[in-house]
Amino acid sequence: MSDYYELLGVGRDAGADEIKKAYRKLALKYHPDRNEGAPDAEERFKEVTEAYEVLKDPGRRQIYDRYGAEGLKGRGGRAQQQGFDFSDAIEVFMRDFGGFGGFGDLFGQRGRRGGDRPQQGESLRVRLELTLEDVMQGTTERVRVAVLDGCDRCGETGAEPGTEATTCPQCRGLGEERVVHQSLMGQMVSVQPCRRCRGEGRLISSPCSRCHGEGRSRNEREVEVEVPPGVSGDNYITLRGQGNAGPRGGPRGDLVVLLEIEEDPRFVRDGAHLIHERPITFAQAALGDEVEVPTVGGSARVRIPAGLQSGTLLRLREKGLPELHGHGRGDLLVRAIVYTPRDLSGEQREALERLREVEEAAPQALDAEGKGFWARVKEAFSG
Repeated sequence: MSDYYELLGVGRDAGADEIKKAYRKLALKYHPDRNEGAPDAEERFKEVTEAYEVLKDPGRRQIYDRYGAEGLKGRGGRAQQQGFDFSDAIEVFMRDFGGFGGFGDLFGQRGRRGGDRPQQGESLRVRLELTLEDVMQGTTERVRVAVLDGCDRCGETGAEPGTEATTCPQCRGLGEERVVHQSLMGQMVSVQPCRRCRGEGRLISSPCSRCHGEGRSRNEREVEVEVPPGVSGDNYITLRGQGNAGPRGGPRGDLVVLLEIEEDPRFVRDGAHLIHERPITFAQAALGDEVEVPTVGGSARVRIPAGLQSGTLLRLREKGLPELHGHGRGDLLVRAIVYTPRDLSGEQREALERLREVEEAAPQALDAEGKGFWARVKEAFSG
């Protein structure tokens, strides 16, 4: 297998849009319906689709960049876990581009004709809300999904028990028909789904009274979702074969679990790192102290050095969130903010008046290098 980036003809820093555009161009070039089923075109089409499936997923792409194709084994890589074949490639292309530019019509609704494999069921999407505690530990959740299951009354055939479907006389079971058009260039022949059987190759004279001829009925089920530690809202989990059953015995689609991470008002998240803002008094900043700060699922103590300036970032190593796939843990950055009281007691005012008489003038700028807050955050993480 060649390098995935080379297969798609993109650089290693390519963005998601560039990767999708490159794959679209190559998929159209090598699609077997444009190459009369040539084996080399099918193999090329499968390879570029496999590369696209990995590079479009931020989590899998990160693993591939670090460890190569071998690193994807056992880590959710579809090609490595289940054997990425030509039918998978067709499924990916139709899923991601079937609604763009009429590709489904252009390629004759591949997968829907009576002579091809049964039509696969639709993939479903469900949202799963998680807390930072879930992200820290990982979790197993159960979600309720409304799915289409095979109809048990008709055995997924779509025909009323005791009856059978018959071969479509118009297309003779092929599910497609050829239409001849006259043009200035002569006769042109196009292939389209059979209008009588709608591309299925058979007719049902007595549809099942429960599923109305579709071979499947709607049910609700609970699905278990295993969420690894370190996920973010950019990640999703694909459960193969947990979507809708295909019409009349077709294979199931997938269930895509979209992850939503609930915001925690105590923290700002930056990947695996967390930022917490901690107010302190002027005396604590000037004299130094040790204060307690929250962590995800607990707390920790951080030392305030004497002479600390407001806005200073203090780092607690490995007190952040775990990296996805278990490659270390992020830090907790504590931004110390000197709190100025609005209402002073007489004793406090008297103490501050005495301090003003002996304190030195403040400098013109606290940050001589002119760095902003987020620049200091990045500097703290990299240091």
